[in-house]
Amino acid sequence: VTLVESGGGSVQPGGSLTLSCAASGRSWSSYAMGWFRQSPGKEREFVSSVGWNGDRAHYAESVVGRFTISRGDARNTVTLQMRSLKPEDTAVYYCAAGRPWTDSDYQHSRGYNYWGQGIQVTVST
Repeated sequence: VTLVESGGGSVQPGGSLTLSCAASGRSWSSYAMGWFRQSPGKEREFVSSVGWNGDRAHYAESVVGRFTISRGDARNTVTLQMRSLKPEDTAVYYCAAGRPWTDSDYQHSRGYNYWGQGIQVTVST
């Protein structure tokens, strides 16, 4: 089982980036997928998640209106479109897959048991 993130990099404040995650090694059709991030000295935090069929999208309050999550038709990919990026969005972003039961679980790491290695996103001048 492998989750591989791509699309990270450096961008100026106000810019955009799109992160992608490709999962392999099993069927993902019944799994939710999501994104978390971690900055130096901080705990890993929830960013966004989406249900197995592309519904039940959740967003952290800090990214509402700026980030959009979507699921690929093959159900083994998830994309995070990030706009109006801010310096505080700088972090390592992790793709995750799991079977969360509640809305709370969708927004917490306990709802996910498969994780990618992470990819750096840096927002600075």
